[in-house]
Amino acid sequence: MTSPKLFLLVLVAMIAFAGNSVLTRLALRATSIDATSFTTIRIISGALILFLISRAAGTAKSGGGNIVSALALCAYAVGFSFAYVDLSTGTGALLLFGAVQITMIGSGIWRGERLSWLQVAGVLIAFAGLIGLLLPGISAPSLSGSLLMAIAGIAWGVYSIRGKSVSDPISANARNFLLSVPVVGGFSLVMWQGASLDEAGVIYAIISGGLASGVGYAVWYTALPFMKTSQAASVQLSVPVFAALGGVAFLGEPISARLALTSVAILGGVALVILSRRGVPPLLR
Repeated sequence: MTSPKLFLLVLVAMIAFAGNSVLTRLALRATSIDATSFTTIRIISGALILFLISRAAGTAKSGGGNIVSALALCAYAVGFSFAYVDLSTGTGALLLFGAVQITMIGSGIWRGERLSWLQVAGVLIAFAGLIGLLLPGISAPSLSGSLLMAIAGIAWGVYSIRGKSVSDPISANARNFLLSVPVVGGFSLVMWQGASLDEAGVIYAIISGGLASGVGYAVWYTALPFMKTSQAASVQLSVPVFAALGGVAFLGEPISARLALTSVAILGGVALVILSRRGVPPLLR
């Protein structure tokens, strides 16, 4: 694959991932749709699009999904939607991204991976950034929303870790989305008294599930085999930035000094972990 084509695919995927944050926040702030209905429509739309994509690729029957991954996907989707009832677009994306990366880094340490001094410094800087973001104050994000987004990030980290070993990620994602449909459907039935729908909210949910999630994942996994692991991890640093810019452009959300400073700490710390050279002596054995 040529470099310009790869760059374009990666750019489309990152914008799609950031678009999930923008669309979810837009729907839950500017329309009357409730978080449960949004989540259910998003999962159903994603399942349909991913199934059609995998069928077109001739892999619809290859399997790869499982109920544990599907439950992790559900936990992510539900936490993500409910968190965006209170959080701004940029703050939510930053918390999500930080939780995902810390979960995946922590998993590596648990499995015996060694960290260099520079990588340990990066982890500490990222944690300090997260603590700084959540400290009480006039610009502090909602505690409940932050906790929900952290849960969503941990769940997505687990989902990503479990998906690293599958041979056909598009088919596995399609199956996991399909397995998630009855779970979120049952959740909607439990929460039916709080259900609220309107045309704009439903459209945002369909776009989030079908395009930002379904097509976004397909594009990302098309580009992934042509990238090094460090490249794949580092380009995802752009997602919270795109999300914050989308919040400014489509929702008129301000970028506070706290968000800007903690973003530098969190993203910079994670970048140190991802991009540190192997020549630095290991600290943790």
